[in-house]
Amino acid sequence: MKNSIAERVNDFIKNYPPFNSIKPDNLLKISGQVSIIYLDKGDSLFKKGDSFHDHFYMTRNGAITLFHTSNNNTQEIINISDGGDVFGLRPLIAKENYKLTATANEESIVYAIPIDVFQSVTQDNAQVQKFLITAFATNTYDPYTAEETGKIFVDYLPNTSQDIVNFQTANFSKNPITCSLNSSLKDAAISMSKHRIGCIIVVNEENHPVGIITNSDIKNKIATGRFPIETQVTNIMNSPVITSKKDITVADGQLQMIKHSIGHLCITKDGTVNSKLIGVLTHHDVLVTLGNNPSVILKEIKRAKRTKTLRTARLKAETLIKSYLEQNIPLSHIIKLMAQVNDAVSHRAVHIALKKMPSKPPVKFAWMALGSQGRKEQLLFTDQDNAIIFEDVPEDQYEETKNYFLDLAKLVNKSLNKIGFEYCEADMMARNPEWCKSLTEWKDQFDNWILNPDEKAILLSSIFFDFSPVYGDETLTSRLSDSIYATLDKTQLFFKFLGRDALKNPSPLGFFKQFLVEKNGDQKDLFNIKSRALMPLIDAARLLTLSNKIKGVNSTYERYEKLAELEPNNKELYESCSYAFKALSKFKTKQGLLHNNSGKFIEIGTLTKEEQLKLRRCFKPINEIQETLTLRFDLKNFV
Repeated sequence: MKNSIAERVNDFIKNYPPFNSIKPDNLLKISGQVSIIYLDKGDSLFKKGDSFHDHFYMTRNGAITLFHTSNNNTQEIINISDGGDVFGLRPLIAKENYKLTATANEESIVYAIPIDVFQSVTQDNAQVQKFLITAFATNTYDPYTAEETGKIFVDYLPNTSQDIVNFQTANFSKNPITCSLNSSLKDAAISMSKHRIGCIIVVNEENHPVGIITNSDIKNKIATGRFPIETQVTNIMNSPVITSKKDITVADGQLQMIKHSIGHLCITKDGTVNSKLIGVLTHHDVLVTLGNNPSVILKEIKRAKRTKTLRTARLKAETLIKSYLEQNIPLSHIIKLMAQVNDAVSHRAVHIALKKMPSKPPVKFAWMALGSQGRKEQLLFTDQDNAIIFEDVPEDQYEETKNYFLDLAKLVNKSLNKIGFEYCEADMMARNPEWCKSLTEWKDQFDNWILNPDEKAILLSSIFFDFSPVYGDETLTSRLSDSIYATLDKTQLFFKFLGRDALKNPSPLGFFKQFLVEKNGDQKDLFNIKSRALMPLIDAARLLTLSNKIKGVNSTYERYEKLAELEPNNKELYESCSYAFKALSKFKTKQGLLHNNSGKFIEIGTLTKEEQLKLRRCFKPINEIQETLTLRFDLKNFV
């Protein structure tokens, strides 16, 4: 007899993580043991300090508020679990008494999932375990334990032991041309000619590959007269074939071909000859894929003589980003790779522009990248932020010298635009006379921003303080940095202004833990992941780096890693900020690739519950780092 209650439970929970990652038979075992709890508004499932239960919970209808009660009995809402959310995971993860209280926000129905049954069918399911760890850390009150943070952000930890090229999945032909065992060689050759291919796969009735015929076989066995053209394909085919799975990497593909002295690999469903043929990887495919590896792209950039070639190379790098994200390559690898690519593109664009100038530069200069490129963390195409710094010259030579570099900047900015980097709407580009200055002028400019801070100065500081040289004499930018830090020693007011700016975007979540979306304009109801999540982390890292006089570290996540070294007491917070920044950057980049835009604005309704959960988890360090800034720079009453 069917258990209708269990079936209804199953029909609901199968749509939500982690249950959507569990096999149907195992899910039914869990559903049959689920208890249903009805709660009135104000009823509590468990309270802070209660002994842990032998169940964890999922909200079916209504909403359950999770809050922390401090020693003075003030309550802080940690999360609100609505339909499909799991909570009360501490017994499943930590086997500790509850640290939060779970109370019905309204009339609610809750499913109680028995931990022993759940664990018995999911103990080997890594995807389920990862989700639960993330969910637990999202709702816990003490989120910065090293163990939990490490598990949550394992996808984003650097892994320098492997060459990034070896991660790349080979692109293979997904519509292989085949013939049957009883086909004649003539028919097979006609098919090869028709489709303009160099090989044909011989398959059995179940579409399993049993042999392969190449152009070389036809030349060596038919053209020489060893076999007649009407011979059966089985007489000249090479058998057995060498097979592999669809996720084969470029390196593995090369090794297989070298090992077996072949130019073709049959790709099958399970990687063996006893499963369905789904594609063919050729030696040519491997060469094409290698043409898209970082070292080849960088060589192509360095040899480029035209802007068009630079654009092609930069677009190849964009496809690499997508490939690496799909393969879950650590984001730190991707960021470092793209920093090299973007700087190489800018460097070559300046080089090409200099060839077009009527004369050589009159004095030493440096082309500076600003903003995200200056921080070495630009992934997708964005607008341009750049500037020029040149050596001091006598006053009577200044105008002529500056005009030379402005003409150069116009050429470079135009080239970068053709490559795919849009012009900056605010004209924060080297072609603007405001941002093409001598070393002394730049020193004076930064001195003015630091010693006379106002809204405009702080706005510009958020762009210009993240500079890095990509072409020319780096001693100029180094001397500018020394001057900036010397001036910072003269004031504390500037740090307060930077701190206030870093707090301008509070928690990305509202009071009831909903995402704060745009209220009007073209982006109405969309979530701005850049301004609400990434910029608070970027601004905080910049302020803490400047106040600690950290030189030569521009990337946001590396700034936090350096701060973790310098301040062991805040190590876990800084590491959480570093990991959160990488996770948010990865999410934004994926959204940008998916929608062919910058990924800045996100429609929350299109995200799965798991994706929303991961986003929420990344917001916790934002709140904590902003609290740290408020205390350290005494910002509570600073207006």
